[in-house]
Amino acid sequence: MECYFLRHGPAADPAQWPGDDYDRPLTRDGRKRIEREAETLASLGLEFDAIVTSPLVRAVQTAAIIADVLKISERLVEDKRLGFGFDLDALETVLAERSGANTILLVGHEPSMSSTVGALIGDARIAFKKGALASVTLTGGASPPHGQLVWLIPPKFLLR
Repeated sequence: MECYFLRHGPAADPAQWPGDDYDRPLTRDGRKRIEREAETLASLGLEFDAIVTSPLVRAVQTAAIIADVLKISERLVEDKRLGFGFDLDALETVLAERSGANTILLVGHEPSMSSTVGALIGDARIAFKKGALASVTLTGGASPPHGQLVWLIPPKFLLR
């Protein structure tokens, strides 16, 4: 299985956001950047059997933009396990529930995205900027899952 990890796009400043962090949305610039990234993903021919997103607003907005541009909105689901606290155990159960998928896109947050991908590929240190995308090939049915990092693309390279 190919597993893609995407950190949500630029969101409202938490220090200036008056509401609950759960509801903090993408900024106008964040929406535009994710739209451009989605267009790049489409031009590269990337396809996803499923898109699974954290239920936090900024991640849902990011995932919805990607799904809309790729015309696969029916494959988008929210899963609270991708919220804060996402880890290898959560990843394992999310993937087990979608065992028929060949490619899956997971949309989430820091610091759990980088720590989970780092653990998945062998205790590596990974830095996920907002909008960064990683591709990991899962190697076998090990528990916890293991994989090989294929690439990690910073957002500036996805903004064509």
